[in-house]
Amino acid sequence: MSSRGRLALCAFAATLMASGALLPLVDPAGWILQAALLLAIQSGVGALARRVPLARTLTLGAQVLVTAVLLTVAFARDHAFLGVLPGPQAVQWLMELFGAGFDDVGKYAIPAPATDGIRLMLVGGVLLIGLAVDALAVTFRSAAPAGLPLLALYSVAAGLSEGGAGWAWFLLAASGYLLLLLAEGRSRLSQWGRVFGGATGSGGLTAGIADSGGRTFASVRTGRRIGVLTLGIALVVPAALPALDSGLLAGSGSGTGRGGGGGTISAVNPLVSLQNNLNQPEDREVMTYRTNSGAPEEFYLRILALDQFNGTEWRPSTRRLTDVPGRLPQPAGLGSGVAVTEVRTNLSSSPSYQQTYLPLPYPATEVKIDGRWRYEPEGRTLVGDDGQTTGNAKYEISSLVVRPTADQLASAGPPPPELAREYTKVPDSLPDVVRRTAAEVTKGSTNAYERAVALQDWFASEGGFTYDTTVSSGTGTAAISRFLRDKQGFCVHFSFTMAAMARTLGIPARVAVGFTPGTFRSNGSMSVGLRDAHAWPELYFEGVGWTRFEPTPTRGSTPSYTLPDAPTGGTNDSAEPTADASEAPSAAPSASQNCPEQLRRQGECGAAALPGAVGPADPGTPLRTVVLLSLAAALVLVLPVLPLLWRTRARGRRLGHSTGRTPADATARTLAAWRELTDTAWDHGIPPDDSQTPRKTAARIVRLGEIDGAAAASAHRVAGAVEQVLYAPKPQAATGLTEDVLAVRAALRASVSRPTRLRAVIAPRSAVRVVWTASERWAALAGRWADRPGRGRWAGLFRRLSRQRV
Repeated sequence: MSSRGRLALCAFAATLMASGALLPLVDPAGWILQAALLLAIQSGVGALARRVPLARTLTLGAQVLVTAVLLTVAFARDHAFLGVLPGPQAVQWLMELFGAGFDDVGKYAIPAPATDGIRLMLVGGVLLIGLAVDALAVTFRSAAPAGLPLLALYSVAAGLSEGGAGWAWFLLAASGYLLLLLAEGRSRLSQWGRVFGGATGSGGLTAGIADSGGRTFASVRTGRRIGVLTLGIALVVPAALPALDSGLLAGSGSGTGRGGGGGTISAVNPLVSLQNNLNQPEDREVMTYRTNSGAPEEFYLRILALDQFNGTEWRPSTRRLTDVPGRLPQPAGLGSGVAVTEVRTNLSSSPSYQQTYLPLPYPATEVKIDGRWRYEPEGRTLVGDDGQTTGNAKYEISSLVVRPTADQLASAGPPPPELAREYTKVPDSLPDVVRRTAAEVTKGSTNAYERAVALQDWFASEGGFTYDTTVSSGTGTAAISRFLRDKQGFCVHFSFTMAAMARTLGIPARVAVGFTPGTFRSNGSMSVGLRDAHAWPELYFEGVGWTRFEPTPTRGSTPSYTLPDAPTGGTNDSAEPTADASEAPSAAPSASQNCPEQLRRQGECGAAALPGAVGPADPGTPLRTVVLLSLAAALVLVLPVLPLLWRTRARGRRLGHSTGRTPADATARTLAAWRELTDTAWDHGIPPDDSQTPRKTAARIVRLGEIDGAAAASAHRVAGAVEQVLYAPKPQAATGLTEDVLAVRAALRASVSRPTRLRAVIAPRSAVRVVWTASERWAALAGRWADRPGRGRWAGLFRRLSRQRV
């Protein structure tokens, strides 16, 4: 097999090995076989095109065309011309399928089901990365930069899987990349050497010349260092990516286990797109229901509870899932002395409302629903399994209406120690103003119930807070401090801040996400729309259990047990459910009746954006995600002009007039001018050759650049000045070197074509020195680390990776 054939095979293997990091993201993993087959065909077409041989651009074009045909045959055959060629209908179908895959990515937890859309994204992504690696490493014979797309593939997988792409996948991807570097190094011949750079370091002039005797050339060594640098970046980038938890793209988590009692749930924060939906002009209906509850104004539909507060966000804990029992267990903490009424509710969700958490009244006691659902006992939630969603779901629920008295809440005993430890935990970064404000608001309260009511009343009416959906959302400590200072926000700010303050007072607290009761319809049913989505705090009282509070003004309803005339007793009874089932959701938009008309016209009523197809409660995009995306966008915009900026700066630095007058300063000025002259020639298509003396190098530039006259003389004068400072016992300081270099540059620009001139400005070849410098510094750092005592065999391995020679 030829050297290029071996290199192409290694490029194929490196891409496939790096793709292994994507395997934990999707179940089943059969898509990798399809990707491997298509990738092999793509690589084979490239190998055949290079064997013809075709021009590099034609080779790349042939691979792009074949890739399009392969994706068409694999995913859009029924819409293709003759079943093979990608026509307009096939392209449209692929775009729609990609959009469906993007929606699926935001909907499912890891491992997500291998839907057609997700398979297209995975297979298409692997083919795209494989095309980039093959083009860079084989077609353009530059294997070191091919590590960047491999790095992107691994880093994305590692960032999304939150540990699923562990060390085994990293080592596999790294081995593929090093194999590619090794194959390229062995296929190269001795025409590449390091650019002549003058006397650098202790090696003098000879430091920049390749060793004789068949030893490794510097450019190959540089490739090894780039490889080590890239592998180091691959370890850092996943840690810097936004925490995407178990969802692929901030979607809702779902159960991953199957069978009795298995599986866990690691749900992501559902409050990701609320603020974008708050101001939508249309309040889409998501579900309707009928209930025989005597107090429908308190009939909140709960989706899940956020019980972890890490200082950056509130989020749900990772919990183990079980099969849904016929009768749900007794609610935690609920004693026999508290009045309860069991009610029945029939619910029907809209086909467009698709998310993995099932809205339930709290606490539900029995759920009758078809489909694949799992039960999470701590939060008493039902979670769709294996792609199950709430879309067009019809189900019947039995639930308890808990009516504690003020006396029962006030006389509640201490919570269990384990529960108290978990649900009163606050981060060390919580500002003191939160604790101080909580203590001031509840001053004079004698028990946890009175403190909770004092907090609720302060937020809802006494504290001067304003409900405002235009305030930037957030649930971290900084957002809480800002909310307490500005006293403006919406349900996210009120619920999370009250929960955090309750925890500082020793009251177990969490935040529930779901819907307020909705609005009445003329036929007696209730309609729930996007703007009925909401977030509220739940506080724990021993003997009563988790209890709802409502601190958000103008939203929801104040619980009766927190009102001044709260009842002091009650009786237990059981209500019979209605016999008729819920009607299908109406297409007409619903409106919240507990929102002022002015706010309704401005689109500032209620909450929206539940996990999945519609969004629930309300933080908007986290600040960290916004910052990282902004940095990524800036990088995309700035990256193409970085070579131009670096080259301009380097030219100015080299040709600038130094104020030093010592012989060392004169030598530095001369060598800098020579470096600029050789780099200018390199940028205009004359690669450096360090095997020649400065005089022969100047003659070579004059000959290949087809320059003569004054410009040729300028090149020879600069070369003579370099030989003076390097070899003469008493070097004579040269003058006018800057003008000589600029004259050579002008002559080279005049002798080349317009595309070459344009490339010399926008993408100068000599800009690769930045990568060389970075890799050399990394190798030096690696060497110092590896030389530390006690590193053992790992130190030797690290040193070999940094200094490897072929």
